[in-house]
Amino acid sequence: MNPTETADVPGTILVDDIGTLITNDPALGRGPLGEIPHAALVLEEGRVAWAGPRAQAPAADARVDAAGRCVVPGFVDSHSHIVFAGDRSREFAARMSGTPYTAGGIRTTVAATRQASDADLLATARNLTREARAQGTTTLEVKSGYGLTVEDEVRVLSIAGRVTDEVTFMGAHLVPPEYDGDPEAYIDLVTGPMVQACAPLARWVDVFCERGAFDEQASRRILAAGVEHGLLPRVHGNQLGEGPGVQLAVEVGAASVDHCTYLSDGDVDALAQAARRPEPTVATLLPGVDFSTRQPYPDARRLVDAGATVALASDCNPGSCFTSSLAFCIAIAVRDMGLTPDEAVWAATAGGARALRRDDVGHLAPGARADLTLLEAPNHLYLAYRPGVPQVAAVWKDGELVTGQL
Repeated sequence: MNPTETADVPGTILVDDIGTLITNDPALGRGPLGEIPHAALVLEEGRVAWAGPRAQAPAADARVDAAGRCVVPGFVDSHSHIVFAGDRSREFAARMSGTPYTAGGIRTTVAATRQASDADLLATARNLTREARAQGTTTLEVKSGYGLTVEDEVRVLSIAGRVTDEVTFMGAHLVPPEYDGDPEAYIDLVTGPMVQACAPLARWVDVFCERGAFDEQASRRILAAGVEHGLLPRVHGNQLGEGPGVQLAVEVGAASVDHCTYLSDGDVDALAQAARRPEPTVATLLPGVDFSTRQPYPDARRLVDAGATVALASDCNPGSCFTSSLAFCIAIAVRDMGLTPDEAVWAATAGGARALRRDDVGHLAPGARADLTLLEAPNHLYLAYRPGVPQVAAVWKDGELVTGQL
């Protein structure tokens, strides 16, 4: 059955003979992943209609044979920057030769993005979205931040909205070079004309609260302006060293604080306390960045043991992390960050959904969106067990087969 044929199948679809089904619903199966062996799923009108043992599966209008392979929820990538132009491969090579990462290379991408046509920016975003989907990602957040003028941020957000519903305004990515002598004037622009123009195109507002970018006072002001215009807050924080990002994110009720490479005991405690809220502040870890910048990896074990909610995301961007593979991030998290395979898969699915405050993705319980990934493997452990090996056999988005052959 090819993707076109699946899209045309009416009524219900039975995904049968699943060797291992990861539902992320403990009420449906074993452990926190709600694991069901010898399972089946019924999809109807873009949603999961039924999940359970295949021996109990109801009849359906069409059948797909999973042939004993594993099905997991589609990955939820809650952090990416895929609307850009230009190439920074030589910057990567320099880092591998010992040049430290300082985030200054963002300006290189800003210059290239400003010069690029809308058509070229859209082509790049679509190509990277397809690339991510082929690797099992079905929900992808996309940030602006490579325009840094009102006109270019509007352009970037408009293009992002053509590849995803999860769009983030991040005019506060860095102070552009034309404002080097007057960063306060740029903050005035971001919190005034820029957010006014950009808010209708986004769901979220984000700020890089970090040395060399925006301090706590400026970050607080930027987030408040976004909230005033109806946007929900997110924070980049604690990437290059300990700083105020985590505490600020928790204080303002941000959905997530991303990077979390350097955390004090107080930061960990704050994230653990925030996890008890109905809408937690999620610690979104981006191991691909630390791989590509040779920074230490975040201590995910410390966060999980403290009770914090942890997500894994790609941070796909042309400078500090040019990967769209959440499977790669899962493998790093297991090998170098202290997560178990179960915890890492949860963080890349349900954890990402929590970071986006979504209850319709990241799990495969009845009523959830029928976003699922069929692995060329008998169970989810292979995502860390066989790093670097293509393992995605097929991907469904809203019940439609969008990549793969069956």
